[in-house]
Amino acid sequence: MTNNALFYLTNNDMPVVSHANGIYIWDTQGHRYIDGCSGAITCNIGHNHPTVIQAMSEQLNKIAFSYRTQFESQVAIDLADQLVNITEGDLDKVFFVGSGSEAVESAIKLAVQYFVASSQPKRSKFVSLSPSYHGSTLGALGLTGYEPLEAPYRSISISSIKVPSPDLYRYKEANIEEHITTVLKQTENAILTAGADTIAGIVLEPVGGASTGGRMVTKRYMEGLRALCDRYGCLLIMDEVLSGMGRTGKWFAYQHFGIAPDILTLAKGLGSGYYPIAAMMARKELVDVVDLSGGFMHGHTYAGNPLACATGLAVIDVMNTEQLISNSSKQGTYLHQQLELLALKHNCIGDIRGIGLLQGLELVQNKITKEPYPPSFNAFEKITTLAKKRGLLIYPRRCLNGLAGDHVLITPPLTVTSEDIDEIISLLDESFTAFEQIK
Repeated sequence: MTNNALFYLTNNDMPVVSHANGIYIWDTQGHRYIDGCSGAITCNIGHNHPTVIQAMSEQLNKIAFSYRTQFESQVAIDLADQLVNITEGDLDKVFFVGSGSEAVESAIKLAVQYFVASSQPKRSKFVSLSPSYHGSTLGALGLTGYEPLEAPYRSISISSIKVPSPDLYRYKEANIEEHITTVLKQTENAILTAGADTIAGIVLEPVGGASTGGRMVTKRYMEGLRALCDRYGCLLIMDEVLSGMGRTGKWFAYQHFGIAPDILTLAKGLGSGYYPIAAMMARKELVDVVDLSGGFMHGHTYAGNPLACATGLAVIDVMNTEQLISNSSKQGTYLHQQLELLALKHNCIGDIRGIGLLQGLELVQNKITKEPYPPSFNAFEKITTLAKKRGLLIYPRRCLNGLAGDHVLITPPLTVTSEDIDEIISLLDESFTAFEQIK
């Protein structure tokens, strides 16, 4: 049990953080840690970057907060323009909020209000994947397919229509193409069973995050979802809270597949851990319909405040100046290669997956049968603890609906070098060697 007034997910005592720089964090006892997961896959440009600190300080000396119904903020306008530019025109309207959960709530509310304004009020249901994670507020939680997070709140949340996520590691069909055909057919059947005219949108992460350990989809799957949305008149909503802002080697993961969403959410890397900021982006024709109906009936106090937007602008400036998108792609390829070599040494590593600097390792008890560890063994906690003792932070979860299938994410800041990755791999090697000795 902890000895202070705070409470979070765990009751375990943790080290007290002191300071950080680049990819490193120190605690008050002087221990150094490599931030191998960018916090919660958030600190994309690393810690203590002088450009961001200067931009925040300059904004604080002007004004930190102004309310969006009273003033426009030039930094908010400029940041919105920057975000439109990096989608290359796929999305052209921006709504700022403070967190990923808020961005997802904004997305589903915009979709519903759009259909209400379009005289299609029956369209209020959403289709999402299982497993998945979309946030902890009630609307976002309703989209989430992760049993431990859903179970306590089932009586007060409205669950989406859950359909299977593609699983390119554990599929049962003869090949991946057949698997994708099956999953798309299951999705279409779920839409038809619910009533196609009641569906507002299909929601997914283009590359899986915490709930799936970097689970990938295919271009054909994305094309299939786009076709289903077009066929049945619903919207394609992509949650890039985790995968966006350069994490996968492009500004947004959807750009790898050439399939644009109607609505997009982004967060974590936008503020990069320096200040909370998130956004929901949408096609102008959707927003215009809502505006003509009286405006978007939604908002938050801190949405689009000047300090947050100045932070986001500085983060994008750093990413452009230091060419972190290309570095994410280059170092992500190297990281993936080194993780595959690591898997050859350790039979407990069943799968390596992901793209760019969003890489996941799934742990298995049997590499041939892909049998997961018993949930009671808590493999994901054990390997995370072993790595932390050696000075490496990684991000653990379970990828089989949160109930089994231990995995960890390796997602260092986009500033990482090949030498940094070599050190990460060395520490992982030591950690897995110790893990395999546990009976």
